[in-house]
Amino acid sequence: MLRFKHLLGTLCLVPALAAHAAGADGYPSKPVKIVIGSTAGGPTDTVARVVADHLARRLGQPFVVEIRSGAGGTIGGAYVAKAAPDGYTLGVAVQGTHAVAPYLYPNVGYDPVNDFVDIIRLVDTPLLMTVNPSSPFKTVADVVDYARANPGRLNFATGGVGSSPHMSMELLKKAAKIDMTPIHYKGDSAALVDVLSGQVGVMTSNIVGPLSYVQNGKLRPVAVTSLKRSPLLPDVPTIAESGYPGFEVITWFGLVGPAKTPKAIVDRLNQETRIVLGDPAVQAQFAKLGFEVVPDTPEQFAQFMRDENVKYGGLIKELGLKLE
Repeated sequence: MLRFKHLLGTLCLVPALAAHAAGADGYPSKPVKIVIGSTAGGPTDTVARVVADHLARRLGQPFVVEIRSGAGGTIGGAYVAKAAPDGYTLGVAVQGTHAVAPYLYPNVGYDPVNDFVDIIRLVDTPLLMTVNPSSPFKTVADVVDYARANPGRLNFATGGVGSSPHMSMELLKKAAKIDMTPIHYKGDSAALVDVLSGQVGVMTSNIVGPLSYVQNGKLRPVAVTSLKRSPLLPDVPTIAESGYPGFEVITWFGLVGPAKTPKAIVDRLNQETRIVLGDPAVQAQFAKLGFEVVPDTPEQFAQFMRDENVKYGGLIKELGLKLE
C-alpha cells in the first residue's frame, strides 16, 4: 500500500514537471497578445509594436498588439490582470495605469502590485518644462522664485488630472514648497496650445511633444525631469541639478503579465526582450522617438513598480485627488 501511494504521488508530479518544462522550453506555441490601455498611434502603442515585432521574429510566433482603451487605461489593465496566467496575454504597464490611476479612481479592477508579474521595464523618457519665449522664466529658480513671491498666481498646464505633466509639477511644488495652480486640459496637445500662446505660464510634458516648438523657437526649454540630461537637448539642465537633488519624473513603459505566470516564462520573456533592447538598431529607433531603453530584471522592475506606487499613491492621497 505504501509503495502504491509513493507511485501515485510520483505519477501526479509528472504532469506538473512536464508543464514546467513546457513553460520554459515550449513557449510560445501559439500567438501572444500584448494588451495596451491607450489608443492606436500613441507612445504606448508605438513601444508595444516595436517590441512585439522583434519578439515575434525571435520566438517564431506572432505577438499581436490588442487595444483595450478607456477609463485612463484601466480597462486594459483589468483585462490583463484577469487573464489566464499562461504567458499568452501580456500588457504594457505605464505610470498612469500602474502607479496613478489605482489611487485616483475608486475601483480600477486590479491591484497594480499584487495582480501582476513584472517582466521587464522597456523604455522611459523625461518630461520637458517649457515656457513661452516672451516669459521672464529662463531657469527653474526663476519659476520657483516667482511662485514663492506670488502664491497661487502662476498657472501651469497639464494633460489632465493625474497625468505625468500634472504629477511632475505637483512634485516640484512639494519639493520647493511653493503654490502654483493647475489648469487641466484633455491631453498634452491641447495644453501646449495655451503655453504656445502665452495664456498659461509653464508646462512639463513628454519631451517629444514640445521638441519641434523648442527647435523652431516657439517655446523656451527650462529643464528636464530626468536625473540626467536628455540626449535630445543636452544643453538643457535637469531639475535635479537646478537645486532639487534626486528629483525625477519619467514616463516609463514596462511589460507585465497576470500574477502567477510561471517564472520560467517570465524569465524567458525577460531574456529575449533584453536581447531585443540590446540591439543597436532598436535603440536607435527608440532614440529617434525620444525613448531610452532601460532593460532590467523582473526583480528590479518589481522594486521600481513598488517605489512608483509609493511615490504617486502618497502624493495623490496628500493632494486629495479623486476621479469618478
